Amino acid sequence: MIQASNVTYRVGKKALFEEVNIKFTEGNCYGLIGANGAGKSTFLKILSGQLETTNGDIIITSGQRLSVLEQDHFKYDSYPVMDVVIMGNARLYEIMKEKDAIYAKEDFTDEDGIRASELEAEFAEMDGWDAETNAAVLLNGLGIDTGLHYSVMSDLNGSEKVKVLLAKALFGSPDILLLDEPTNHLDLDAISWLEDFLIDFENTVIVVSHDRYFLNKVCTHIADIDYGKIQLYAGNYDFWYESSQLLIKQMKEANKKKEEKIKELQEFISRFSANASKSKQATSRKRALEKIELDDIRPSSRKYPYIDFRPDREIGNEVLSVENITKTINGEKVLDHVSFILNHDDKVAFVGGNELAKTTLFKILMGELEPDEGSFKWGVTTSQAYFPKDSTEEFDNDLTIADWLMGYSPVDDITYVRGFLGRMLFAGEDGVKKVRILSGGEKVRCLLSKMMISGANCLVLDEPTNHLDMESITALNNGLIKFGGVVLFACHDHQFVQTTANRIMELLPGGTLIDKITTYDEYLESDEMARKRTVYTANTEDDNN
Repeated sequence: MIQASNVTYRVGKKALFEEVNIKFTEGNCYGLIGANGAGKSTFLKILSGQLETTNGDIIITSGQRLSVLEQDHFKYDSYPVMDVVIMGNARLYEIMKEKDAIYAKEDFTDEDGIRASELEAEFAEMDGWDAETNAAVLLNGLGIDTGLHYSVMSDLNGSEKVKVLLAKALFGSPDILLLDEPTNHLDLDAISWLEDFLIDFENTVIVVSHDRYFLNKVCTHIADIDYGKIQLYAGNYDFWYESSQLLIKQMKEANKKKEEKIKELQEFISRFSANASKSKQATSRKRALEKIELDDIRPSSRKYPYIDFRPDREIGNEVLSVENITKTINGEKVLDHVSFILNHDDKVAFVGGNELAKTTLFKILMGELEPDEGSFKWGVTTSQAYFPKDSTEEFDNDLTIADWLMGYSPVDDITYVRGFLGRMLFAGEDGVKKVRILSGGEKVRCLLSKMMISGANCLVLDEPTNHLDMESITALNNGLIKFGGVVLFACHDHQFVQTTANRIMELLPGGTLIDKITTYDEYLESDEMARKRTVYTANTEDDNN
């Protein structure tokens, strides 16, 4: 068990947390959620002891071991992989090294013998003889080949180092496990293994993740950070989201009824209070009025943008025909005779690890690149809107947000434009902010506003969820599900792809194409290698806390 008791944490004059009381118990997995900057990673650091609280205490059950997923991928470069994993249980690793040092002595004394026997007893008690076997199970489960288990960490690539650090955190069944973005840079096979591991894990887990699919799979509870407090809810992320939206709706409806009742009573009082025959009734209604109190709905500090793509016209039968497109970039063939035909109800997810190929294809289809060979043709009834992966040039100017969007508006009316900005949380003075200084998340919302105002019936989106918080990802996800046109998109968010796409295309290394009319989960089930080719990436640069 780990507990926060009256915890306050201040950054300068700002209180990130104010008198937080929360208990995390054995057998549960807690998803820690909150808006960007709410303090999710900071709270994990407070729990782990990396940060000192301003006030209050962190209480851990006596004798329990806490383990943390470390983020420094170069910290252990000089150590063997196996040693790093076993370091997850610091006391066990300490015993191993002390034993080795004693046995390496040339002048072995009686005192050394006594100490060695004490260490051996403690070592056996901690299941030390199976330590390397247990470590190997974790490494193999995460996809680290046996041949690398005794390599030096510096010999591993970035993805492999991430997996070793995760194995280190999991090693030895810690009593309390703190994980910050554990799926980041993992392939889908490794994520699936981790999901199964955590589902079967009997101790306490607290996890921060932008991966909604992962949170839904592993979490038994959601801990929501809002207004400097942490509120605990039973269930996974989707259950929390749906129930919280329903609760707000119910409270608003209840208040509406109360407001109507108040208005009715007020009218009666004003009409009859001067009438002697009705004075008693008026008095009783006045008393009733005084008793009516509107529930204090404290809306979440999180803001959900309103994303609604409405095409100006319907698409005919001819949408897009791609024929034998080939493209080589810097000597690498990224597209090799790619051909496909889109139907008017296709929502196509481009998946897999070949990022350059996806971006290249999108640029060709939007006229930003010329293919080396082949051709494509959009239908005459289609209109396209494009979300580029790199939008640097788009915002390399000194325009305000409102002026920037006016340049793309079919209606020359600032009020019309501000309506779209308001939907995307650019209210009031935000409209006069310069686009050059916007954060990554703000730039994404600008681009989505541009796509909405275009009225296009074909949307092309290259990694639109990068830089977005979970609230905006959810809103975009729902907007694309409702959209009545054609969508081509690339995205690392599993749930986003699964719920939006009805057709899956994967561009393989070498530039060839796999094209299947199926859902994402069905595609992954049908192709074991596809799971290894796909890596989850969470962009958290806008979530500094």
